[in-house]
Amino acid sequence: MASVSFRQVRKSYGDLEIIHGVTMEIADGEFVVIVGPSGCGKSTLLRMVAGLEEISGGEIAIGDRVVNRIEPAQRDIAMVFQNYALYPHMSVYDNMAYGLKIAKLPRDEIEQRVQKAAKILELSEFLGRKPRQLSGGQRQRVAMGRAIVRMPKVYLFDEPLSNLDAKLRAQTRIEIQKLHADLGTTSLFVTHDQVEAMTLAQRMIVMNAGEVEQIGTPEQVYHEPATTFVASFIGSPPMNLIEGVARGTRFEAGGESLELPVAPPREGPLVLGMRPEHADIVADHPGGWKLRVEVVEMLGAERLVYGRLCGQLFTVRIEGTRPPPRVGETLTLEERPEHLHWFDPGTRRRVER
Repeated sequence: MASVSFRQVRKSYGDLEIIHGVTMEIADGEFVVIVGPSGCGKSTLLRMVAGLEEISGGEIAIGDRVVNRIEPAQRDIAMVFQNYALYPHMSVYDNMAYGLKIAKLPRDEIEQRVQKAAKILELSEFLGRKPRQLSGGQRQRVAMGRAIVRMPKVYLFDEPLSNLDAKLRAQTRIEIQKLHADLGTTSLFVTHDQVEAMTLAQRMIVMNAGEVEQIGTPEQVYHEPATTFVASFIGSPPMNLIEGVARGTRFEAGGESLELPVAPPREGPLVLGMRPEHADIVADHPGGWKLRVEVVEMLGAERLVYGRLCGQLFTVRIEGTRPPPRVGETLTLEERPEHLHWFDPGTRRRVER
């Protein structure tokens, strides 16, 4: 196992720079998820670690060794791709063992490694089958097994669950968590799915347009987003964001004035943020925020109520067992100071007290 270090890593295609000086440290044995929208550079960053993309600037180190100019085969990493890339004419056993045979490992060691990986991934009864005889989830487990038998210093996962349906994704996430608990190998996992990121990560790296917006545990990223981008990207539905002007304990936006439980960190232009589950519906009182209901969605255990606040779409999450409000009804919302987030409208970064 080994740590992975990024030191002012850049990637350019001609004059177009797509990775803008990424610096971060991934500890030995840590499971880190790189999450962000399509085109943000997360897969490019992973491919630079693997050696499949050249580094335009900075350094990447695996352990104590800078790997910028080291060939992929010499980096002691194993990668699992979005597509399974299995050999269709080979059995599951042979797919998992192929890389070890190329490396000329002893037959007994190959047998031991494949059987161990198959047991971990619950593939022992499928070792004689061809990939076409397996489900999508089983094929992805074979692809992971092929990486496990390598026993590398670092595992790299490039959106490995994207081709699976929702139920299989949930099952495979559990298997990946169990796998890391058993092996304890440093792992980098790339995804655009914030649910995967929140459930798998020990720490998350949120990327946007080639830059790191925030690094932290899922709890830190969710409850203390560093920017408005993180606030709107992490969480489903996303955080409500309203741009306006703070004056004492009043917040003015869209021709309306909201009463605040406490004054914000500063006066003047600010962006107010609130998670949908933190807007409590209460009996009418003079200081409450007024939300006119436009749409109600039933999602089983919860309902999403959409309306307008300060002229902007505002979402409230309520329990599914609660009687739903009627479209056109005006609700009164109560807010708690610990649930209000404040951002600078210019930098879009968090404003702390």
